[in-house]
Amino acid sequence: MIARPTRRALLKALHWTMVPFFVWFLLVEPRDVAAWGSIWVKLHSVFGLIFVTMALLWTGWLLRSGLASRPGPKLQGWARAIHRPLHLTLIWGLFGVALTGFLLGLTASRVLFAGTILPIAPPLGLPTANAWAGTLHTVEFYGLAVIVVFHVAYHVWRHYRLRDNALRIMAPKSIQRFL
Repeated sequence: MIARPTRRALLKALHWTMVPFFVWFLLVEPRDVAAWGSIWVKLHSVFGLIFVTMALLWTGWLLRSGLASRPGPKLQGWARAIHRPLHLTLIWGLFGVALTGFLLGLTASRVLFAGTILPIAPPLGLPTANAWAGTLHTVEFYGLAVIVVFHVAYHVWRHYRLRDNALRIMAPKSIQRFL
C-alpha cells in the first residue's frame, strides 16, 4: 500500500513546481511569445492556467490549514519577526497576481482564454480599466519577484549563518546531501 503524502511533501512539490513557471513569466512576456508564433502563445496561456491554478490551490490551502512553516528555535529577533509576514506576503501575492489576471480578462475588449480552453471572464470592454489592470498586474508580479529574491536570500542566510537547515527543509531529497 502506498502511503499518503504528508502536507509538507505536497507543499514541497507545489513549491518546486511553481518555480519554473515563475521564472518563465519573469523572462517571457506575451509580446515575446506573439513574435515566436501561435503555438508559443498557446503554450504561454497553458502555463498561465497551470500557474494560477497552483496559486489558488496554495491560497486555499492557507485559508483551510494555515501557514505550514513555523520559525525554528534558532530564529530570533528581526528574523523571527519577519518569518510569518514574509511567507504570507508570498502566498497572498500569488493570489493577487491571479486576481489581477482575472481583472485583465474582465476589462478586456474580447474574451481571453486561459490555457486556450477556459474563458477568464466575460469581457466588459473597458480599455482604460484594462490598461490599469495590466499595469497593476505587471507591477504586482515584478514586486512579488523582488520579495521572492528576498525570501531566497533569507533562507540561504538562515541555512548558512544559523545552520538551522532552512534550505534542507524545502529542498528535494535528491539534493539534500549537498546542503
